[in-house]
Amino acid sequence: MGAVLVARGTDMILNKGYGSANLEWDIPNTPTTKFRLGSITKQFTAASILLLEERGRLGTSDCIKKHIPDAPAAWNAITIHHLLTHTSGIPNFTGLKEYAALRGTSTTVDKTIAVFRDRPLDFPAGEKMSYSNSGYLVLGHLIEKLSGGSYEAFLQSNLFTPIGMTDSGYDSNTRIIPRRADGYLPGSGGFNNSGFVHMTVPHAAGALYSTTGDLLKWERALFGGQVLSARSLQKMLTPEKNNYAYGLTVRTTNGRKAISHNGGIDGFNTAMGYYPDSGFTIIVLGNVNGSAPDQMLLQLGAVARGETVRLSSERKEMALPATAAKYAGVYDMAPGITMTITHDGLRVFGQLTGQQPIEMFAESETAFFVKVVDAQITFGVEAGAATHLVLHQAGRDLKGIRRHP
Repeated sequence: MGAVLVARGTDMILNKGYGSANLEWDIPNTPTTKFRLGSITKQFTAASILLLEERGRLGTSDCIKKHIPDAPAAWNAITIHHLLTHTSGIPNFTGLKEYAALRGTSTTVDKTIAVFRDRPLDFPAGEKMSYSNSGYLVLGHLIEKLSGGSYEAFLQSNLFTPIGMTDSGYDSNTRIIPRRADGYLPGSGGFNNSGFVHMTVPHAAGALYSTTGDLLKWERALFGGQVLSARSLQKMLTPEKNNYAYGLTVRTTNGRKAISHNGGIDGFNTAMGYYPDSGFTIIVLGNVNGSAPDQMLLQLGAVARGETVRLSSERKEMALPATAAKYAGVYDMAPGITMTITHDGLRVFGQLTGQQPIEMFAESETAFFVKVVDAQITFGVEAGAATHLVLHQAGRDLKGIRRHP
């Protein structure tokens, strides 16, 4: 349910739609279908801030109070850099109880900011990183204040029009937007229509729509030096805490750099990555909520690097080994997060903290996989007893130490 693009430099390798843009009319997705982007929006917001810096309107090291004098005292030490890197400590408004009522109504960015501006910070500015849509709303407010126009108008005149992104814009609940996909949620009997969110709410944190082709234009323009100066681009791509830079995640694994971001909004999940060493761009836009775009980005990225990707559907299930009962126990994965392995005599289940148990299927005596997500678990055994496990998921390996009985 979406569209996928893979390109290497100027060579288009794949650009195809899958499933339906509208299930009720059985209209297929195509490469020109427009999808809500969710948080992929943030890189456009970050680039806009850097353009304003190049024009002398602000500095990323400026304190917010310099440009918003009536900001609360708790924000005195917060800089624009903190907002861009999610290190401000401002609570994430989409995680507040007020969000349920806020999301369905037309609003302004000032009114949305009022929901969280007087709340205590989650931590002192710069101390840690915690993803916050609130910080990007404040950035959107700054763009409007310093440009004298709307966030939508600034992006249109400074980014979309110069780059030739004719299929991109700020989404609307009322405007007719040709070739726009409807969003869906997975349900027990198939798909359901997604819930409603008024697009004035996500603003500079997640309100844009685009196509795979337009996003490829964006990637080529941004990393080709057509949007920002070399100095500004370097600043945008310099990671802070948790590998987060300005509206983008920048990771280096085994000497290879990956620049990416994903997005999620009602009925849509998206993921986009650029791999400068090989020149690959991978864009996955989905109009049904779920983890498929993130998984596909990782898997297609692995294929692009020449690695072998093994899908869950290709794994061969074997009879449960007699040793399976020995793996039952609680494994500490991270502070406050455990994996509980249970065995009922016929089946083995794994349950992460706060999640439902998921059945695990044996692939070997010590290796198991699950079918509902792309994840595998390998058990470490010493002297006939399980000592630890490793969860392999989303391109990462997370080790859990078994608790002593």
